[in-house]
Amino acid sequence: MPTLTFSLEPIGGPARTESVTIEQFVIAGWTARDQAAVQHHIDELAAHGVPAPSSVPLYYRVGVGLLTQEPGIQVLGTQSSGEAEPILFTHAGETWLSVGSDHTDRHVESYSVAVSKQMCPKPVARSAWRLADVEARWDSLTLRSWIIENGERVLYQQGALAAMRPPADLVPRYCAGAAQLPERTMMSCGTLGAIGGVRPATSWELEIADPLSGRTLQHRYVMELLPVVA
Repeated sequence: MPTLTFSLEPIGGPARTESVTIEQFVIAGWTARDQAAVQHHIDELAAHGVPAPSSVPLYYRVGVGLLTQEPGIQVLGTQSSGEAEPILFTHAGETWLSVGSDHTDRHVESYSVAVSKQMCPKPVARSAWRLADVEARWDSLTLRSWIIENGERVLYQQGALAAMRPPADLVPRYCAGAAQLPERTMMSCGTLGAIGGVRPATSWELEIADPLSGRTLQHRYVMELLPVVA
């Protein structure tokens, strides 16, 4: 089981660095509150041949070995892309919020979303906030991502988390009504539509910003493209 290292940063208390072992990783998909937005994302991916989900939201179990906090990942071919997502995990009895990327092989996604989510590493930031410190203002938190495109830093995603189901909705649906994820469980909570459409890039920057405190959770990573050989 992977052990990740986080700077745990509660409001009003000192930050501390701790190791967190993850035994279960789940990706919540199709998590927009606005059903029109859900349909927009379904249509966005349908343009790439991705089949519609069997239910909304939908929870995909993913191998924990894919989790990484390294600044670079290796992927096969040129048809993968990232997307910024809020990340929740439970450690020592408390739920923490971080940011990560559901990096996905878009070619494989065209015939199986579940299989595509097993194809690429899943980058996660090295810092986290105590969910209890920000949950009351979840809707005001902002999720963003940038890519490098034609040598320029381009805004790829941007929006308030108000557009997505909050933890109090997502977690009980997965945990049979329980309000908190089990210890050593991590959940990726969905994403926002891509500005200009889903497309590959080789450099990604992820951020969750809290306008009230001025704090940010950030992660950057680059991709090494491995050749596809027969």
